[in-house]
Amino acid sequence: MKLTASRSVCSANLFLLPFLFFCGSALAQISSPSFSTAVPNTLQTTSTGTTPAISDSSSSLGDATQPAEYPDAPQAAQAVASPANPGGPGEQTKRILGIFPNFRAVSANVHLPPQTVKDKFLTATQDSFDYSSIFLPAAVAGINQATNSTPEFHQGAAGYGRYFWHTYVDQASENYMMEFILPTITREDNRYYTLGSGGFLKRAGYSLSRAVITRNDSGHETFNISEVVGSGAAAGISNLYYPQSERTFSNTASKWGTNVGIDAGTFLFHEFWPDINHALFHSRQGN
Repeated sequence: MKLTASRSVCSANLFLLPFLFFCGSALAQISSPSFSTAVPNTLQTTSTGTTPAISDSSSSLGDATQPAEYPDAPQAAQAVASPANPGGPGEQTKRILGIFPNFRAVSANVHLPPQTVKDKFLTATQDSFDYSSIFLPAAVAGINQATNSTPEFHQGAAGYGRYFWHTYVDQASENYMMEFILPTITREDNRYYTLGSGGFLKRAGYSLSRAVITRNDSGHETFNISEVVGSGAAAGISNLYYPQSERTFSNTASKWGTNVGIDAGTFLFHEFWPDINHALFHSRQGN
C-alpha cells in the first residue's frame, strides 16, 4: 500500500498518526502474556495418537528450503511459512481491513523467487489502479483543499476535482517510478519482507530502515535506489502539471522528503499489520 504525498508536510503528518496508534496497540498486545508469538507445531497427530517420525530426507530444513536455482538468496529467508499456520506471527493478508491493497508485503520467513519485469509492472499497476486506489487521493485532496495548499486550484467542486486528479497522478507516478521503472533498471526487489520477530524497537527500526535499504533480485541487501531516487523523480515530474508558482526547488525538495517519510511510515505499518490484525480481529483477513 502506498500513500500519496500531499503538497504540505503538515497534511502528510495527519496520515502518520494512525500508523503510530495502531503500532502502539500492537505493542500492547505483543507485551501481553496472553499473546504468544510462538509458531505452533505443524506436525499432525495420526489416528493412533502418535507423532510420525521424520525421515532423514525431509528433516533438513536447509535442504528443503534452499532451492538450487536461487543460491544467492540469504539464509534468513530460506524458511518457508507453513500453510498449516494461517494468521501466525508475521502472516500478511492481501488487503488491509479488507480494502487497501497489501500485495507487496511478504509474510515473515517466506522465500520467493526473484521478481520478473512483468511482476514489477503488475505490482505498480495494482497499486495505481486497484479499486481502492482512489480513497487516499480523495482524502488527501480534501485536506489540501481545506488548507488551501494550492490557491490556484480554487474552491468548490471544480477545485476539489483539480486537487484530486493532481494527487492521483502523484500517486500513480510515484508507484511506477518506485515499483517498476527504477527496480527494473537497478534490479531491486520492490516487495516488503516482514521481519515478524524480535522486540518492538528492533522491528520498528528494521521497517523504517527499508526506506533506504532493500533487497536486490539476488536476495542481498542494497541501498534502496528505487525509493530514494524514484520518489525524487516523481516529485520532479509533478512540476510538469502543477501551477508555475508550485515549481520551486523548496517545494520539490519538501515533497521528495515527505514521500520518503510517508513510505517509511507505510513500511512500519506493514511490519505490524499482522499483529494488529490478530489483536483486533483474532483471525486472518483474506481478500
